[in-house]
Amino acid sequence: MSRLHGLDTLRAVAIVAVMIFHLQSFLPSALGRIGDLGWMGVDLFFVLSGFLIGSQLLKPFADGQRLRLRDFYIRRAYRILPAYLVVLLLYFAVPAWREHERVAAAWKFLTFTANLVMNYPAELAFSHAWSLCVEEHFYLLLPCLVLWQMRRPAAWKTVSLILSVVLFGVLLRRWELLHVVRAPGVSDDEMWALFMKRIYYPTYCRLDGLVSGVALACIRTFRPVWWAKVSRRGSSLGVAGLLVCAAAMWSFGWEYPTPDRAFGVVYGFPLISLGFGLLVASAASSSGPLQLPLPGAKTLATLAFSLYLTHKEIAHLDQTIFPWLTHESGWRAAGIYAVSCLGFAALLYACVERPFLILRDRQMRSAVARTPSVEARLDPAL
Repeated sequence: MSRLHGLDTLRAVAIVAVMIFHLQSFLPSALGRIGDLGWMGVDLFFVLSGFLIGSQLLKPFADGQRLRLRDFYIRRAYRILPAYLVVLLLYFAVPAWREHERVAAAWKFLTFTANLVMNYPAELAFSHAWSLCVEEHFYLLLPCLVLWQMRRPAAWKTVSLILSVVLFGVLLRRWELLHVVRAPGVSDDEMWALFMKRIYYPTYCRLDGLVSGVALACIRTFRPVWWAKVSRRGSSLGVAGLLVCAAAMWSFGWEYPTPDRAFGVVYGFPLISLGFGLLVASAASSSGPLQLPLPGAKTLATLAFSLYLTHKEIAHLDQTIFPWLTHESGWRAAGIYAVSCLGFAALLYACVERPFLILRDRQMRSAVARTPSVEARLDPAL
């Protein structure tokens, strides 16, 4: 499923949008609108993760097997940690690598708590790791929730849990916004810092996208008849998803979330997640334009993790090597950033990500080969 053309396209769109958002001050003005809305690429990644990881965790139950937590965590560790730790090592061993002067303490990154205890805006280097912290918390908690739910599975329990998480996020963001971020006496600078630390970055305020993806995974896994009907309407799902995303963008004023956009802060994130959930359903369906392969999408999707980890740092190194880039924001500069970011991401993938993925798959196959079949356990003669 992870190699469906539609999912590759969405991954590619997500990473390009995020890169343009982070580098927009150095890029042509023609990319300004994409830059203003590029932050939503992270929310698209959340929905994709919820769908793919949720499907991976739920499939054993649909096949009458048991969930092997150890294997799941090993696979996640091999997928995430090698490239992440290499980039983290560069941050602390090579100061010139940092896109900002000050970086948070290493323990915050090693424990994936940087998004919960960050000193914003004093420590901005590697701040984009906040979304990876959210993902790691998701990887830790979702398997436990799945095991708990599947002890006595019931559709109403799953629906209630999903709706409860969404409602919790809405109520929490509203309380934080009204009673902390926009409390009387809070200055504009303090308001912005509080908004980032108490609403935008923390995991407990950003679960909507992951929940949207998991809800899709539940339908696909346990309601195949529903999914078959839905998958025949890929184009309609895509159009509906774009309309809902447009409504979410409107709620934020077609720009980055700000504390003065109360409706967007409280309700915009669930809207984004619903819109992207519809787009992911369209991408995973059997019809619609997203099923057509987009040139370069598979490559961008493959390099998405390495690109996300390193694009801000590589752009900073570009400006260090070529000082004139700090004063130019044309297409020539955009080309240099694109080539250098893609080149380093490809190097990181080839030298770190891919070897560890190959090692992971070998170990998983060896573990399966060493595990006796059900028949062998019942009859030692086998």
